Amino acid sequence: MNEPKVKLGIPKGSLERATIDLFQNAGWKITVSSRNYFPSVDDADISCSLVRAQEMARYVASGVLDVGLTGLDWILENDAEVQIICDLVYSKASTKKAKWVLAVPEGSDIDRIEDCAGKIVSTELVNFTKRYFDERKIPVTVEFSWGATEAKVAEGLVDAIVEVTETGSTIRAHGLKIIHTLLETNTKLIANKESMKRPEKRDKIQQISLLLRGALNAENMVGLKMNVPEKKLDTVVRMLPSITAPTISQLYNTAWFSVETVIRESIVRELVPKLIGAGADGIIEYSLNKVVGYNDISI
Repeated sequence: MNEPKVKLGIPKGSLERATIDLFQNAGWKITVSSRNYFPSVDDADISCSLVRAQEMARYVASGVLDVGLTGLDWILENDAEVQIICDLVYSKASTKKAKWVLAVPEGSDIDRIEDCAGKIVSTELVNFTKRYFDERKIPVTVEFSWGATEAKVAEGLVDAIVEVTETGSTIRAHGLKIIHTLLETNTKLIANKESMKRPEKRDKIQQISLLLRGALNAENMVGLKMNVPEKKLDTVVRMLPSITAPTISQLYNTAWFSVETVIRESIVRELVPKLIGAGADGIIEYSLNKVVGYNDISI
């Protein structure tokens, strides 16, 4: 049996389910067993490993894995020499853009990052945080946090924390205030630089990138198909958003046309009644798995 061309890292934890669902929409079925860290995949050219997102960049940089998904934050934390292939920002909560912020108790006299000089800062993102303060010549003691980071500063165990957040609501709920943003982060598809120099690995990694981006393009979009009488065709077509232009074909032996387009799901409920009023009939809405080769959705 031939060895798989590409060793793929699937992030274990909060990103795991969303990543497997994304690969499903892109065309790969990944099955995880509770008994091991090596999911099966229906592609003989790929082998999978479950790896914590915090460690993914290190394993990809060393060549243990050829490609994987992790956040920009953990690439920087590990100071990993990897090739970023593409962004993977999609709508599920665990994969949206997030921020690493500096937070202190609401009543603290620390109002600016410079006020942290001589203070103790707790975070999971230790290496990046140390470099960030060092680059700004602000002397602080950075301690690693195993979790419940907000509670440490709320209870006075440390002076400030650097924590990841999407909305800031959890931080505020602990009676803290955000005084500085250190980093904005999102999920990246990353590859080993040496792997990208080998054509057989590079081609497979580029295939993965293309189809994952196609699956992301299709999120929150739907196909819309309808029949339109010839005399109403121009009116209806002018109402339709589309990637390039609607697809139009004449129905057999009639003065009616089939019209098809791809639009944002959020506008369907407003658009469909208007289309009916303009003369469209038999409107069908259908879901999409991939929209491949479309880089800037602006419709």
